[in-house]
Amino acid sequence: MSTDSLVTHVIAALALVITASWVFGTAARRLRQPPVVGQLLAGVALGPSLLGLAPGGVYETLFPPQITPVLTAVAQVALALFLFAVGYELDLGQLRHRRAVTSVSLSGFAIPMLVGAGLVVLLPGGFRSVNGGHPIDATFTLYMAVALSITAVPVLAGIIRDQGLAGSRPATIAMAAAGVIDALSWPVLAVCLIGGEDGSLRAWFTRTALLAAYVLVMVLVVRRVLAWWLNRSGAVLADPVPLATALTLLSAWATSALGLHVIFGALLAGMIMPRQRDGVPDSRVLRPLQETGGLLLPVFFTVSGMSVRLDGLHAADLLLLLALCVAAVVGKVAAGSLSARGGAGLPWRDSLLIGVLLNTRGLTELIVLNVGLQAGVIGPRLYALLVIMALVTTVATGPLTAWLHRPAEAAPAPTAPAPAPDAEPTPRS
Repeated sequence: MSTDSLVTHVIAALALVITASWVFGTAARRLRQPPVVGQLLAGVALGPSLLGLAPGGVYETLFPPQITPVLTAVAQVALALFLFAVGYELDLGQLRHRRAVTSVSLSGFAIPMLVGAGLVVLLPGGFRSVNGGHPIDATFTLYMAVALSITAVPVLAGIIRDQGLAGSRPATIAMAAAGVIDALSWPVLAVCLIGGEDGSLRAWFTRTALLAAYVLVMVLVVRRVLAWWLNRSGAVLADPVPLATALTLLSAWATSALGLHVIFGALLAGMIMPRQRDGVPDSRVLRPLQETGGLLLPVFFTVSGMSVRLDGLHAADLLLLLALCVAAVVGKVAAGSLSARGGAGLPWRDSLLIGVLLNTRGLTELIVLNVGLQAGVIGPRLYALLVIMALVTTVATGPLTAWLHRPAEAAPAPTAPAPAPDAEPTPRS
């Protein structure tokens, strides 16, 4: 395929992907579901599982194999910009309800991890049969533990807004705890994948040391240089948007070169980006990167959906899918509910609502699953099962939240007491 033909195919594919994601995302929102659900289904519909079944080679014509790397690159750039914004907004020092957040976040992280690891220990044969020959070892077990502990903060924020929960105590605690859970999950995922293809102990320690050195340089040196650069008076090159974009992509490249995924560098870049003096993210930086990442993020959803091969699943895989869904729901809902009730003393309805909200996976789970698929930790069949699990848990969050958040029935209006039989009528004025 010539360069001109490649560019033509990529432009047409991007137009189709963005349009389909917009249509499916809008339909999902009308059904009171997060747009990510519809956008992921758009990817499945455009992938080999559905569009690939059309006669005449329609799928191969629209998405020839030569353009897949280009679409993947666009998806990774969008993901990097989006995660920069996530890291930039992350501020664990200003959390409210500290006692409840600490209890819920630690339980909501540790218990689902134990459930995920325990599921691998209990069903090693089931995972081996769907993992495409990839080993079921300590790395895989730790990865599955992380995969079941994730909560999608962006999708959770959308559900809270759509359900009218913004500002309520359960929503505030769930959002704060979800941020802590994700902050704990990313380092564990990095440790899980840092060995790369060479899983030797020497390679693991080498890459761990390099990663630690890189983080220290970013936090202790780059952050201070950025603050000095942006605070110079009359600086010609002080526009923060190009600087933040370059920092994001360079940091993503650095972690990728260390054998990790680009997401880790992008997230770190956002966390070290200087804020305003009042501790609030600079809207001049946050808004452009959020909007750019959000515009291209449907490409990531679609590429993720196109990697789902439903035609490769077997009937026996449904049992493992059921086990994954039950473990995911029970681990998150039980951990969030019991910790909110026992550790923070919240009412049962609020505690259950927190547990249900933490069960939202969506976008963040898709990122983790893509990382595992690209790193060779999981195979295509298990990837498809985990994507379906993420969809099921995310779709269930909205209706369960609406059910738990039912307003109390209005009490009947008090009626005036009937006048005594011998009472005189009240004169009219």
